[in-house]
Amino acid sequence: MQTYLAYFDETGDDGATTASSDFFVLTSLYMSTDCWKDNFDKIRICRSELKQKFGLHISEEIHTKHLLSDKDPYRKYQWTGQQKQEIIIDYTKCIAGLDAKIVNVIIDKTKFHDEGYPVLENALKYNIQRIENDSKGEWNYLIITDQGRLAPMRKTARAIRAFNPIHSKFSDGYKNQPIQNMIEDILEKDSKESYFIQICDFVSYMVHLYYKTHYKKEPLPNRVGRVIDSIFVGRVLVTLEQNQILNLKASSNKHGIVIYPK
Repeated sequence: MQTYLAYFDETGDDGATTASSDFFVLTSLYMSTDCWKDNFDKIRICRSELKQKFGLHISEEIHTKHLLSDKDPYRKYQWTGQQKQEIIIDYTKCIAGLDAKIVNVIIDKTKFHDEGYPVLENALKYNIQRIENDSKGEWNYLIITDQGRLAPMRKTARAIRAFNPIHSKFSDGYKNQPIQNMIEDILEKDSKESYFIQICDFVSYMVHLYYKTHYKKEPLPNRVGRVIDSIFVGRVLVTLEQNQILNLKASSNKHGIVIYPK
C-alpha cells in the first residue's frame, strides 16, 4: 500500500472563547511519498528565485502573518507593499503547482457559547476524516505537525481510530466509522525546518483572511490591509482552486472549505 505524508498547521487560537480570535483554521497538505522529492525540489527552486528577486534567504521561515504585518524578521528587508504582493503571488503559484492536496477546516467560535467546546480536537477530527475519505482505503498516511499542540492532537488521533461517529445518510443517528489508514502517532517538527508546514501556515492564514472578508464581511487587519485587499485574498484562493490542489470534495462549500459548527 502506498504511503502519504500529511502536514498540518493552523491560524488562530484554539481556545473555545473569542477572546483571542473569532475562528480557528486548521490546514493540511498531503502528498504521496513518491511525489515528495519533486514537490520539495519545486519549493527549493521557488525559494531560490525569491532570494534572487527579493533577498529572502532560503532558510528563512515564511510566516505569512508576520510577513504581511512587517514584523520581525521581515522588517529588515524593507520591502514595499508591491514587493510583498509579488512574493505572495510567486509563492501561491509555487504551491498551486505541487502534486498534493489541501484541506482547510474552520471552527467558527462565534457560532457557539460552550467554553468546553473542543476546538482543536474537532478541527483535527474533521480534517483527518477528509483525508481518510480521499484515501478510499488505497493508501495510508502519516501526520506531521508544527510544535506546540502535539499532546491533544495525538490523543484525538488515537481516539478516532476506535470511535469516529459519522452522521448517517439513511437515518437521524450516527454510525461508528473508525479511522483505518492513519499510521503511527502524529509526529512533531519545527516549522522552521519544514517547507511543507510553512505552506500550511500560508494557506491557513489566507483562508482565515478569506473567511473574515468574504463570509464575515469584516475588514482586513490594519497592517495587512495596507498591503493587500479582499480581492487579492480571493485571487489566492482561486489560483489554488483552479490548479486543483484544494480538495474540493472536502465540502460543498466554495473552495472546499469545511466550516463548523454548521
